[in-house]
Amino acid sequence: MPSKPINADTAPEAMSNYSQAMLVSGATRRLYISGQIPETRAGDLPATFKEQAIVAWQNVLAQLYAADMAVGDLVKVTIFLSDRQYNLENREVRQEILGDHAPALTVIITGIFDESWLLEIEAIAEQ
Repeated sequence: MPSKPINADTAPEAMSNYSQAMLVSGATRRLYISGQIPETRAGDLPATFKEQAIVAWQNVLAQLYAADMAVGDLVKVTIFLSDRQYNLENREVRQEILGDHAPALTVIITGIFDESWLLEIEAIAEQ
């Protein structure tokens, strides 16, 4: 996919593995991934934040793979956290999943649809 991270010299630097913007040129396919929850297909909900984050990311990856796309095709990710206390663990899991790939990113602290979910992740991918 012809995409390029954009990090303007006159704006604040990204604080971890994300880009301030992603420029996509000539994309022919775009995938909008709805908020992925931290439950397995069987309805299992892990107890800890880290386990929930891994499951939510696995669900994002499942949608990517179902569309014949991969992590490197992600251009925008929005993560909704139920509490600010999960910020560091969220970053650690995100870095494990994304590796060197750094899409545009927004993290929002908010109430989530189900009180037992500690996060939800939505994304946009392009090829």
